[in-house]
Amino acid sequence: MKEGFLIGGSLIIAGLALQLIVGPVAWNMLAWPVNGIVFAFFLAVIYVMYFLRHKVYAFSFLGTYQAAVPAMCYAVVLTVIMGLTRQETGGTWLNDMLTFWPFVLIYVYIALILGFITLKRFSQIFRRKSSNRIFSDIAFLMNHLGLFLALTTATLGNADMQRVKMITTLGVPEWRALTPERTVKELPLAIELKKFIMETYDDGSPKRFASEILIITKSGEDIEAVVDVNKPCEAEGWKIYQFSYDTQMGAQSQTSILELVRDPWLPLVYTGIYMMLAGAVLMLLGAEGKG
Repeated sequence: MKEGFLIGGSLIIAGLALQLIVGPVAWNMLAWPVNGIVFAFFLAVIYVMYFLRHKVYAFSFLGTYQAAVPAMCYAVVLTVIMGLTRQETGGTWLNDMLTFWPFVLIYVYIALILGFITLKRFSQIFRRKSSNRIFSDIAFLMNHLGLFLALTTATLGNADMQRVKMITTLGVPEWRALTPERTVKELPLAIELKKFIMETYDDGSPKRFASEILIITKSGEDIEAVVDVNKPCEAEGWKIYQFSYDTQMGAQSQTSILELVRDPWLPLVYTGIYMMLAGAVLMLLGAEGKG
């Protein structure tokens, strides 16, 4: 266990050194197709390490709980810090944990352990003659492979995720939006505000605000939709959320601020989550079968 905590501590120190020398993690450098190449390379590294596990002690160590438990301890501490501090783009080290090298390195290390353990269990299943542990084996693989997939794709997909805000005006199509860096970005679709909707409580405070919009796509297909705060619509790979409005005009607002989010890796993240849920169900079925 000491070795596990020593490795985790070394990654924290290495991460702090990288943070001081090269600055925060520049996710934009890993945009497609670079992140796809990195993912393929990461899988190849896991396979090579597993293949050489009997020759290199450090590789075989990855498949033990002595490696996994300390790594999870470091991850929990960093995640708790992330939850207790306000996260914002361009903030201080602890206020922008997704670009904080120690945080990233620990999670890469956990992904490496997950991939190694999953491959190890997969090979054990094929070597095992008895099939009386089929539920537990499949559940184990679904849980660990699902977590591995969700963790790696969510991390690498961060480079391709786009989040912009668009100010729409009644009756005027708009195709430009503002990035978090306050630069103007032209989108492959235009949005026209048809009607702003507001419902209020008796004291006049907002109860609900939404927008009736017309989405104009490059394919020539026009989409009419109503966008609420927690009920987005989707077009051309973008999810469109209601974000804000002209608060001085209130219900008479002639503008509506929309937030548009595009995350092409999200289906893979959801696949990993569904695999974990399936693994949990199989664990329950296996437990009932034993009972």
